[in-house]
Amino acid sequence: MKILVTGVKGQLGYDVVNEAEQRGIEAVGVDIEEMDITDASQVDQVIKSGHYDAVVHCAAWTAVDKAEEMVDVCRKVNAEGTANIAKVCAELDIPMMYFSTDYVFDGEGVRPWEEYDERHPLNVYGQTKYEGELAVEKLKKFFIVRIAWVFGKNGNNFIKTMLRLGKEKGAVSVVNDQIGSPTYTYDLARLVVDMIQTDAYGIYHATNEGLCSWYEFACEIFKQAKMDVAVTPVDSDAFPAKAKRPKNSRMNRSELDKHGFTRLPSWQDALSRYLKEIAE
Repeated sequence: MKILVTGVKGQLGYDVVNEAEQRGIEAVGVDIEEMDITDASQVDQVIKSGHYDAVVHCAAWTAVDKAEEMVDVCRKVNAEGTANIAKVCAELDIPMMYFSTDYVFDGEGVRPWEEYDERHPLNVYGQTKYEGELAVEKLKKFFIVRIAWVFGKNGNNFIKTMLRLGKEKGAVSVVNDQIGSPTYTYDLARLVVDMIQTDAYGIYHATNEGLCSWYEFACEIFKQAKMDVAVTPVDSDAFPAKAKRPKNSRMNRSELDKHGFTRLPSWQDALSRYLKEIAE
């Protein structure tokens, strides 16, 4: 099997290529230098010339607040770029996997979001990821995998930020009214490589098991890192942001069970392994 992985410089793309290669699957990782997803002709040329069996599309615009100011650029990447890839996959009749987000929902209530719930994004980033989903859903062979609160070795994330602030300041304030589940890209990559080798197409939620607030996540980070840092819980209002954040990012993962895929380990277990990985 030969797969094309976009966004190889990001946290997820990096781990997907590594995991695939460890299993003897030929994985070609590209980033903007090799294939600018907003350039339809380049996308067409790269995918068609590579003779791929599937495309795993990890590239995305993820700067949530900046998206509120740079709407057109964000849409060009997340919606139009995704549609460019989907068009070629449709022509070649090969599967496409697209990574989406809890931000496609409105973030209200406390019920976990189900895979086929109605989508009502509450910011530009979420809207453009939703538009990407619509493009991918037109395919006969597609996987949409929604993730949240992502952390991995490659790139910046909440854990690295907390560790840095903890060392610099010895105290942090973290919001306690947004609830969700972190997603470790190493664990996710293993699921992705399992999934892309099947024809169990559809929409999935794939976060690590368990729920927490950002405040509880921060407390666990410092506890596991054995750092004495004072963590103060605050409401989201304490951190005014350009983009509205969902308070409810709980995700139902029943589609994984239905299709026989193994759920990701607990987020606390993932955090423990991740801290060891970045300490090496």
